[in-house]
Amino acid sequence: MQRITITLEDDLLAALDEFMERSNSRNRSEALREMLRRGLEHSTPDTADCVGIISYTMDLSKRDLSRKVPRSRHDHHDKTIAALSAPLDHDTAVEVAIMKGRTGPIRDYANSLFTERGVRHGHLSLVPVKHELQHHTHAEGHAHQHSHLKVLERFDHDDE
Repeated sequence: MQRITITLEDDLLAALDEFMERSNSRNRSEALREMLRRGLEHSTPDTADCVGIISYTMDLSKRDLSRKVPRSRHDHHDKTIAALSAPLDHDTAVEVAIMKGRTGPIRDYANSLFTERGVRHGHLSLVPVKHELQHHTHAEGHAHQHSHLKVLERFDHDDE
């Protein structure tokens, strides 16, 4: 880790301190690191591996939307890890879809959802991962090899 010095206007420093309190950061450096990670998330290379968490609200009274959105997830079954829908009122649900794959296609899928009429408050969070092949034994006693996702600290921008 390297130490840097920055100069901030008073109002920007106050905003940083507010963020630090809200995010339970222990110090300004930790808060700045989190803000940088979030800010740089949008500039990740389209080919980087990730887990994407897509959240949004959906107006179930909009024609065909409650059929169309689950169908679109099913069309991406190879990328979908899990999906959750929770009713908020008689017409609105909050939904979360967890997907894995390359950042480009996951970002494109999320943006296509967010532009549907009746979908609001969309947010995409990208978690950098890499696939690791591991050879080990589970409870059943025989050794085998399979792939695991390992969460990385940040996206590698060298692959661009």
